[in-house]
Amino acid sequence: MAVAAYATLRSLSHVLNNLQHPARLRRLHVDIRQIQSLQEKVQVLLDFLETHSQRVSEEIGDLGRQIADAAAEAEEVVDRHVVDQLRDRSQEETHCVAALSSFSQDTEKVIGKIDSLAKELTMMVKEKSGDIQEEQQIVSVPVRSAEVHLSSGKKSTMVGFDEHLERIVDELTRGEPDLQILPIVGMGGIGKTTLAQNIFENTYIQHHFDKRIWVTVSQEYSLREILLRLTNDGKESSETLAELKDRLHKMLFRRRYLIVMDDVWDIDVWNELNRFFPNNMNESRILVTTRISNVGVSLASQEPYSIDFLNEEKSWDLFCQETFAQEGCPYPELEEIGKNIAKSCDGLPLTIVVIGGLLANSNMKREYWESVAENVNAFRNSKDYERCLQILSLSYNSLSIHLKPCFLYMRAFPEDYKVPVSRLTKLWIAQGFLKPIRGETLEEAAHKYLRELIDRNLFLSLKFGYDGSITNCGIHDLLRDLCLREYEKQNFMYAPKVQCVRVGGKKQDKCFVCDLGTALEKIDLNEVHDASQLTTIASVLVCITCRNMYPSLHKARLVRVRLLSKRKHSSQESCEEEILHPTSLRYLEVTNFSDLEFLSPSAIALLWNLETFSFFRTILLPSEIWGVQKVLEIIPNLKQLGISFHGRNGKTKWGFYHLHNLVRLHNLESLSIKADNLPLKELTLPTSLKELCLEGTVLPSKKARTIGSALPNLETLKLSLYNAYKGNGWDQFEGEFPRLKVLEISRSGLKTWNIENIHFPNLETLFLSYLLRLEEIPTDIGDIPTLRSIHVERCNDFLVKSTKQMVEEQYENGNESLQLYINKVKYQAGSS
Repeated sequence: MAVAAYATLRSLSHVLNNLQHPARLRRLHVDIRQIQSLQEKVQVLLDFLETHSQRVSEEIGDLGRQIADAAAEAEEVVDRHVVDQLRDRSQEETHCVAALSSFSQDTEKVIGKIDSLAKELTMMVKEKSGDIQEEQQIVSVPVRSAEVHLSSGKKSTMVGFDEHLERIVDELTRGEPDLQILPIVGMGGIGKTTLAQNIFENTYIQHHFDKRIWVTVSQEYSLREILLRLTNDGKESSETLAELKDRLHKMLFRRRYLIVMDDVWDIDVWNELNRFFPNNMNESRILVTTRISNVGVSLASQEPYSIDFLNEEKSWDLFCQETFAQEGCPYPELEEIGKNIAKSCDGLPLTIVVIGGLLANSNMKREYWESVAENVNAFRNSKDYERCLQILSLSYNSLSIHLKPCFLYMRAFPEDYKVPVSRLTKLWIAQGFLKPIRGETLEEAAHKYLRELIDRNLFLSLKFGYDGSITNCGIHDLLRDLCLREYEKQNFMYAPKVQCVRVGGKKQDKCFVCDLGTALEKIDLNEVHDASQLTTIASVLVCITCRNMYPSLHKARLVRVRLLSKRKHSSQESCEEEILHPTSLRYLEVTNFSDLEFLSPSAIALLWNLETFSFFRTILLPSEIWGVQKVLEIIPNLKQLGISFHGRNGKTKWGFYHLHNLVRLHNLESLSIKADNLPLKELTLPTSLKELCLEGTVLPSKKARTIGSALPNLETLKLSLYNAYKGNGWDQFEGEFPRLKVLEISRSGLKTWNIENIHFPNLETLFLSYLLRLEEIPTDIGDIPTLRSIHVERCNDFLVKSTKQMVEEQYENGNESLQLYINKVKYQAGSS
């Protein structure tokens, strides 16, 4: 329950910070010292959990649930009193005194609860403190010897890893004479240890190296045990650590050695040992396996060796080897079913081995195999399945507690869903469990946490943007099973802060436990067995149908989304009541409104914690929107802005946008302007811009020439739709684009383009699409040293031919790294 406690406390901390904003306090009757006292107690608990969560995660149990409930109750108390005061603007002194008194009394109660629970938690850890010194000297996960193999005693199956084996053996036995470190990186269960074992026992490796030593490090390790394994085959010795280190150095000196360090989780152990590995200048090597990409990068003498998932063919080969102990399937009637089962394992060797072992002991009957094929997870009750999750849980358990809520939140998305990163990070922020990073926004912190989860091979990078940034992520099915299990174990369900409103269409009322509209159709409310255990804090909004069908939902903290269409009998009051609950919402998404008449000024003013308000279509928001504190904070610090304008009388209304004021947004990094053939004469841009996208606009030639010099930090430039800039040519520049990495020109009337490579010294990717008049690409583009790829789609045939010729010339001159894609098909230079 430690994660639920931490996440709810962190959410409360954000609310209290928001409440203490000076502009907020001027409008409310609050005992600021009392709120600060509550904030201090919350921070003490947060710090305590961050320090001790690994030690007390199992023991905290019901106490963690009580802390989570107390924090949620405190948040509800604050929200209720703030909203009550915002609703009643009475200036009568008696009312002010009464409001302050009521707020203080309720706050004092929750302070008492949190204080009591904090003392109880402290006592629990103190009771364990007597064992701490002893625990630090004990190896929780013993260092294993090189002889440890699979439980069956047979050599680990290497199907699908032959190419990896050959390449790594080659790297270990050739190359520079100085000591080299080669890390193998990949998620748990991907086959790193199996590959390393086969390399270690490879005949050529045995003959090449004078000394081979295998040591498994694991998450919790004893430096002494590792040194004993390295120097004395694991046998106990009376030598001190210093003596063992000295003996290690002497033992390896002047010998060509290979050391395999399996299952390394951080670089601390390496920092302890590296100076005792002598560089004999004789091609000695150290092979490291790790789940964490950053560890691999830190240790590597060159690029770490990454292991990806098996493709369908190799998955089938491994499946056959594990199931039938031979190549191919000896039972024709089982082959198609078997291939479907192997495919369902999503290329993870660990899963294939487990299911293959399960089926190897079956009666090979078609009926049984069909039942497994219908639900590959039918083996979930088996010991092998538990072993899979136990192996993967090591990665989850090693996470700092501030990352665990981020991992568990993936439970909200359907299986195999490609999660948009921009949406995921906003939802993390809205839920309130993100730990702030000093000097950075929550958005920046969210992206750092996402990167860390990917580096730890818990999340998958599924799609990338032009600039190499991750746009969609996901999670392997087996890791999702672990996520679901830990989610239930932590009882990680509390009042949602996210509400998605979809209006129009033929759907009826929906209620959902999950916070996301994407999962509405995926959730079986019959499975919400623990909902009745939750206390009622947020408004309980359950549609009549579900209320009758699922009685257990009565006490659940749910948010209902009413899918409205604009009907004559829909009253404004009823719509507000249905949409804007609870008032603690931090993320509100409204789509398909012809207008937003349902969102009255009084309703908006109550959303005092709102951080993200997403809507479509042009609207006039009431002045009360400035009462939402986050809006006031965001405007001067805005980093991303999109402006879209379509419709008649555009040239007249376009002036209302006052684009000349964009230059005042000193922190703006990304700007997108979409319009219908409208001039941008008044466009003045801030120098902070890193990404600029202009669609359907007319950019005067003078501005087009000066974009580079005016925007020294620009990294991505997209000019799209006809007349993205005015004129037939783009051939005069004042200055250069010093940091531009991505350039996209699309649907333009561009006819001539004359530049030199000095204009784009750091360009990496060039996109050209729907250019029907441009017949030749500037030849100097190929001489840009950083250019990696050129993409040409639906362009003039002469332009395609010109680009091919330029790439061929580069290939002949030794530039084989430049890639060309014609209509998304890779062009093979040098093949003609």
